[in-house]
Amino acid sequence: MSRTGPRLLVMADSLAFHGPTGPCPADDPRLWPNVAAARLGGTAELFAGLGWTARDGWWALTRDPRIWALLPEADVVVLAVGSMDTLPSPLPTALREGIRYLRPDPLRSWVRRAYLAAQPHLARLLRGRPVALPPKTSVRYLNRCVRSVRLLRPDLPVVGIVPSVHRAPAYAGVHTGHAPACAAIRSWASRVDIPLVDLPALVGPGLAAGDTNPDGMHWGWHLHAEVGQAFADLITHRLQHA
Repeated sequence: MSRTGPRLLVMADSLAFHGPTGPCPADDPRLWPNVAAARLGGTAELFAGLGWTARDGWWALTRDPRIWALLPEADVVVLAVGSMDTLPSPLPTALREGIRYLRPDPLRSWVRRAYLAAQPHLARLLRGRPVALPPKTSVRYLNRCVRSVRLLRPDLPVVGIVPSVHRAPAYAGVHTGHAPACAAIRSWASRVDIPLVDLPALVGPGLAAGDTNPDGMHWGWHLHAEVGQAFADLITHRLQHA
């Protein structure tokens, strides 16, 4: 397919590929990376995973040879990780993610069900702490991503996000880790000249109005369209002033 606009290399979490009823293929035109690319007359290459944090973005950048192949051809890097870093994580990440490796299968299923049942109560009891990734750690990994991109391609524009908000019953609506993370990321982005799409300002009203997946975390198509347009506007401005 021919294109006249930029090629976007997008590193993101499940907010980039979940719609109002669940996960979608990466090429679904309603997803915000594809909305942004379409507005720009370009294409989007999405690298994302469920629950990805800034650390996962760094791991993808340094471990995935598909990104290595695309980076020389990209016109913009969209660093859309950081939202999941802010979520309550009553169990340390290593233990929580290790549940998938438990054997036998009935034990794994029982532990997963027990943890998911306890998670909202623990999030409320512990007041949202600890979070999946502390703000200083998120910033460290985001900064590593930007430094690596600029080392390889000094003139390649990079844009990012202010972490999103949620109304998820799975976390009892608790999100006390959000404000510190936003403050840290805004401060870092200002220092290293990374423009940000303000996801809370965009999606907060929509989530409150119910334009969301039933999980209270992911977005409806109207919000995907708004976020995609916001990225297109930000990237247009960035490219014009690169």
